Amino acid sequence: MNAPRTSPDLVRRLVAAQFPRWRGLPVEAVGGAGTANAVYRLGSDLAVRLPLGEGAARDVAKERRWLPRLAEVSPLAVPEVRAQGEPGEGFPWTWAVHSWLDGVPPVPGELREPAGVARELAAFVTALRGLDPAGAPPAHRAEPLAARDAETREAAAELRDVLEPSVADAVWSAALDAARQDVEPVWLHSDLQPGNLLLGGDRLTGVIDFGCLGAGDPAVDLIPAWYVLPAAARPVFRAAVGADDAAWARGRGWALSIALAELRGYRTANPRMAAIATHVLGEIGADSAADGTIAPR
Repeated sequence: MNAPRTSPDLVRRLVAAQFPRWRGLPVEAVGGAGTANAVYRLGSDLAVRLPLGEGAARDVAKERRWLPRLAEVSPLAVPEVRAQGEPGEGFPWTWAVHSWLDGVPPVPGELREPAGVARELAAFVTALRGLDPAGAPPAHRAEPLAARDAETREAAAELRDVLEPSVADAVWSAALDAARQDVEPVWLHSDLQPGNLLLGGDRLTGVIDFGCLGAGDPAVDLIPAWYVLPAAARPVFRAAVGADDAAWARGRGWALSIALAELRGYRTANPRMAAIATHVLGEIGADSAADGTIAPR
């Protein structure tokens, strides 16, 4: 099914029909780089999330079940699910009303206190890892890295104008080598990109969009090292999360694979996503050149 058209008027009609206590509250579209949900601010303290696909619609129930548990341990603010809406008014899927969290997404390369943000990110990642993963759903990125091999190499070849092929091959090969060891799954956010993080001044204050959450390789939640942090703050983050060489290699591989896929898919369709992915690939290229430990095969 094609993604439905959403609008403030649709939100008003859905809210009025299903949650009349919020009828009449102002509705404002929220811009962003996301592709899974259309987000609208409802009044001053609510956010309406309309899924743009069946997969995102399935995530509504998952967030409703697990967000309260994650909120108990998170050192950062996470959304509270206030209501779950049903299909209606021509909208075909389940949808959600969350609490609104104030803040602005970080702009890669423009953090004023990157070391502090690195420590706050690490505290959040570590808190999730501390939860018992028994019964957790698989994370959106729970597949083995090797399962992404063909698409990652194809994207790297196609985007050779953005990242030197020998660098992509070296980073990816090192990640695959590191992925051969057995790793115990842990709770993950699984999509710690700039659009899902909130800053209040210089501090990281909140994390949003938990549709990808679940259990998987802890290295997946290392991707903000390249998506968000500058090179100088990466050692702070790495030390605080306790990432060994193998985990770090896998984390860099995840960041590479995700950014390549995003740039390949959104280069013309979503300029903001494409710009973030291009930034990540540039950071990975500079990172591998600076540490001198990755040599192409």
